[in-house]
Amino acid sequence: MRFLLTGLAALILAAPLLAGVARADDCDKNQMTLNECAGKAFDVADKALNDTYRQINARLKDDAATKKLLVDAQKSWVAFRDSECTFQSSASVEGSIYPLLVANCRTGLTNDRVKQLKAYLDCQEGDMSCPVPAR
Repeated sequence: MRFLLTGLAALILAAPLLAGVARADDCDKNQMTLNECAGKAFDVADKALNDTYRQINARLKDDAATKKLLVDAQKSWVAFRDSECTFQSSASVEGSIYPLLVANCRTGLTNDRVKQLKAYLDCQEGDMSCPVPAR
């Protein structure tokens, strides 16, 4: 019971410190907050990627073959992104900056992919190089 109270007391005392960690103005305070903010930036990019992917998927609802190609391409792209970022960050794998470097790499590549996918949503009618039909 004493351990439980000690652990609970530590959590209560740490709560104000932990609550402020994710604030944007704290993103440059220390490595932990830099890593956390970089992770949140990746989450935003990943959400944009998933939203754009869903829009393309919806347009391809009547084309199972092209939809499968999209799924395969996206799975391959995610594997590439993650491998590329692991490679790019490999010199710091033992350091506290590693999560920041990986998150920043993933964010950048994910934002690039969002732009690529959004371009499919804006293809001109009759563009035979575009796999996503215009609305």
